[in-house]
Amino acid sequence: MKKLYQITEEGRAELEAELVELKSRRGAIADKIAEARDFGDLSENAEYDSAREEQGLVESRIAEIEDILLNAELIKGGSKTKVALGSKVELKTGKKTVVYNIVGPVEADPLEGKISNESPIGLALMGKKVGDQVSIKTPKGDIKYEIVKIG
Repeated sequence: MKKLYQITEEGRAELEAELVELKSRRGAIADKIAEARDFGDLSENAEYDSAREEQGLVESRIAEIEDILLNAELIKGGSKTKVALGSKVELKTGKKTVVYNIVGPVEADPLEGKISNESPIGLALMGKKVGDQVSIKTPKGDIKYEIVKIG
């Protein structure tokens, strides 16, 4: 059974752009391999090994992205009344306010505020409503948040 990947329209566009960029690098990598072959003995040729390793990494990422796009299920805009996939959630703890977008695991990037629905924070938020208190376990201990806004 194929795995379905839940991604947003923005995430799909980012993956498609990355795929185009990776495919455009194929020619340059092939040139590096050909140039490195000209250096002679391949068993002791660091340039050749490096170019082949780069080719392997690029090709595996291309295959991964193509699989994700082939089996992608687009996340529609999240609910405005309770936290769901695609929701933008504003949380407050004390004087600090944070905003997270709830996305599927493929798109998750905590540094950009994109939290997976399968992460501890995502799991704690799913199904909650504005005004609900949420306790999230972190390495520093439990942190209590109040859901201020769902968009």
